[in-house]
Amino acid sequence: MSVLPIVRWPDPRLSQVCAPVTDVVALAGVVRDLFDTMYAAPGRGLAGPQVGLMQRVFVMDPTWKDGDRSPLVCINPDVLHAAEGVAEGAEACLSIPGVSAKVTRPTEITLAYSDLSGVRHQEVLTGFAAICAQHELDHLNGVVIFDRLAPDARARFEAEYAALA
Repeated sequence: MSVLPIVRWPDPRLSQVCAPVTDVVALAGVVRDLFDTMYAAPGRGLAGPQVGLMQRVFVMDPTWKDGDRSPLVCINPDVLHAAEGVAEGAEACLSIPGVSAKVTRPTEITLAYSDLSGVRHQEVLTGFAAICAQHELDHLNGVVIFDRLAPDARARFEAEYAALA
């Protein structure tokens, strides 16, 4: 088991857009480390830049805390479609520990991604799985939960986070 150190906000890597993965096979060990780190944290998702890997890869397992594991690795993911229905919910982030913020997101998406074999998939995700995938995809695009807030709410949450340090 390799648990990697998690990059914490305001590290500038969390604001950078990640490069596409060009060698999927080379990621196998890194993906194991991403899962080990996510489960140890304990989180439900973890993206490359959160451990300093500036490539378009994330892992998630939205159900493991409820007993059943459903691990998913997403390489070069894209949202092909987002439903009109949205929900606002509290989101936490392993890179911003101790703070959660209400974020509004579509509750259903169609996600395209490659697996570790390089096979491309399309999957409809709903509910928490859809929200988790969007949160992790945000990381690949240099976006954290603070970036999804109105300026006054962002200032409040940044101050709350700074007070924890």
